[in-house]
Amino acid sequence: MGNIALNRKRRNKEKYKRIFVLLFFFIVSNSILSQGNKKIENILADSLFNLSSKNILAGNFKKALEHVENSLEIYKNLEKASSIGNCLSKMGTIYYYQGNFTKALSLYDESITYFKKSSYKKGISFSNNNKGAIYYYLGNYPKALDHYKKALKLHEELGNKTQAAGTIKNIGGIYLELEDYKNAMSYFQIAKKTLEKSLDTKTLSQVLNGIGEIYTQQGDYKNAEINFKEGLQLAKKTTDKQTIIEVLIGLGKLYNLQEKYKESLMYYKQSLQISTEINSPIFTSISKVAIGGINYKQGKNKLAIKTCKEGLEIAKKIKVISVQKDAYENLYKITKGIHKNKSALDYYEHMILLEDSLNIKKTTDKILNMKFEKQLLLDSIAHVDKEKKIQIRHLEEVNEKEKQRNVFIGSVFLVLIIAVGLWNRLRYTNKSKAILQIEKDRSEHLLLNILPEEIAQELKEKGYVDAQDFDKATILFTDFKSFTETASKLTPQELVEEINVCFKAFDNIMETYSIEKIKTIGDAYMAAGGLPKPSINSVKKTIIAALEMQAFTVKRKLENDAQGKPAFEMRVGIHAGPIVAGIVGVKKFQYDVWGDTVNTASRMESNGEVGKVNISQDVYELIKEDKEFSFEYRGKIKAKGKGALEMYFVSKTQL
Repeated sequence: MGNIALNRKRRNKEKYKRIFVLLFFFIVSNSILSQGNKKIENILADSLFNLSSKNILAGNFKKALEHVENSLEIYKNLEKASSIGNCLSKMGTIYYYQGNFTKALSLYDESITYFKKSSYKKGISFSNNNKGAIYYYLGNYPKALDHYKKALKLHEELGNKTQAAGTIKNIGGIYLELEDYKNAMSYFQIAKKTLEKSLDTKTLSQVLNGIGEIYTQQGDYKNAEINFKEGLQLAKKTTDKQTIIEVLIGLGKLYNLQEKYKESLMYYKQSLQISTEINSPIFTSISKVAIGGINYKQGKNKLAIKTCKEGLEIAKKIKVISVQKDAYENLYKITKGIHKNKSALDYYEHMILLEDSLNIKKTTDKILNMKFEKQLLLDSIAHVDKEKKIQIRHLEEVNEKEKQRNVFIGSVFLVLIIAVGLWNRLRYTNKSKAILQIEKDRSEHLLLNILPEEIAQELKEKGYVDAQDFDKATILFTDFKSFTETASKLTPQELVEEINVCFKAFDNIMETYSIEKIKTIGDAYMAAGGLPKPSINSVKKTIIAALEMQAFTVKRKLENDAQGKPAFEMRVGIHAGPIVAGIVGVKKFQYDVWGDTVNTASRMESNGEVGKVNISQDVYELIKEDKEFSFEYRGKIKAKGKGALEMYFVSKTQL
């Protein structure tokens, strides 16, 4: 029995051993197979990514996007953060070339998140550089410069001299746009020196193009032509058609200024042909508007109008204001010359409106460089500190005199005089402090009535306030209908009281929903949501506030009607988008906002209806999924200076 049991035990042991060996080989083989599959998937993803790059150079953006999206899915499965970041950055570039700047910026931001996860500084630098390029095209030079400097810092840390030179070139481009030719030339020459030692003919071509532009602006046409033509030769050696287009446009502009229209037209037509081939709406619109301008100078008015309008429509779609302004200017000159005064006036109004939008960047530059002088500080918070120091110094002098007097009078009266002196000093100090505190409180209260709390705090700490860019703020405008007619039925005192009742109610609503009142202009009321502190709910809060403002106005009218008093009816308009905010003035300063978003919000109000809240397409897109609101589509409505805009009435959903 013992042997039988022993044999059974041995057989079981052998059996378990075989099972273990088989299991081991199964696990190992699966691991090897899995590693092999991952390697194959990685090779496939790399191939798709490279194909997307080739399609971008060929201008086939649809195919390029398809390849890079497929590549992205594989990299996500492989959990390769840096490769995911590269795909997102590539997608951003595709959307950038197609003029979809908002989508491109979003993708570059997302790519930076993945690059940071993998500590891939090179990727972070490239995405920042590309973001700078977008803000450059949009005319937001302070923001472009900020991103370029971030990219440059990373390039220098990594020792990437060629890439650093490319970013230095971009910074030079900003100074060129700001017409600071001295600094622009300085940056371009630094970049040129580095690039001449490298194989990066594309970036060197762009630098020579920038130098040519400086000479063009300065009227040195000979040196401009030398640099442009050298840049064109280098650009043609590359496969990057974007660079070729940029130099061709530079040459077209140069010959146009010299009234050599035949040569200018030749280069612009070449740039248009390549722009069309690679489906680049930015350069297509620039080329068409420029060609239209030359056609006008050659007396071909009909062709000039047609070409300028084609360029204008493309520029509108991609929201490039500078090209739109040039198109309207050409159309104004043409129609004025052929005595179509009504059309000319319409084009002129559009041109002026866009010029105002372009001048915002100049206003921004002034605000960014604004430094409040010492007089401002004396008139506000610092005045309190100065007075306090004077009072303390005065008390110290009094105390010193008292001590000297005590010495002469004698030791008998010393204790008494010191006691009296200390008592007087304490009482005087307390009285001074009380007076100073009252003045300080009054000053602070006045400042907070004028400025937002954060802005007032910055002003007190620094003596000036930096302007701020907001990617998304919600602007609200109200206006009373038939104000002049209603006001004529009231005495001046009654009119002021009625407006005051309404505006006080509006102020309380703004405070309830943390919306910043900007200003009142006559019977108009302007406010902004999402600043100075950005908020994800600012759009929704602004709409709710607008509905409550309308509800108050309707209720107020019913009350006045019952008493036989005149009452106001109101329109409200809302639009959301990018703005610049800052302080204007030195003594009677004011917190204000600028940007095309403000103009559009004003158009929403003027095209609204009494008792309703009119919103833009952009606002609708941001809140259309919110079940708390109902919407009434109004179609496309022509707005002064803006063309046909899609509008909606918004209201609270009835439960």
